[in-house]
Amino acid sequence: MSKKRRNFSSEFKLKVILEALKERSTLSELCQRYDLHPNQISKWKRDFLENAKSNMGPSQEKASKDQEAELERLYSKIGQLQMEVDFLKKKLG
Repeated sequence: MSKKRRNFSSEFKLKVILEALKERSTLSELCQRYDLHPNQISKWKRDFLENAKSNMGPSQEKASKDQEAELERLYSKIGQLQMEVDFLKKKLG
């Protein structure tokens, strides 16, 4: 007999992670409460903390500035193309 794999929503995972980070309950208590294996909670917690570090770094600010510069470049290109279309419409029509 095979076990069916369970899928957890991101809201559920976040709830468990926050409970684990608060450290008000032991890992074994959390496992019993949420019917999970200790390794699963530890993995979710580790992944969460690793992603939090990468999101809070200076690379996020640089990426934001790069996106703004790219957006400005694209808006200017759109304006230029719109002017060319308008000019050609006047010439042909």
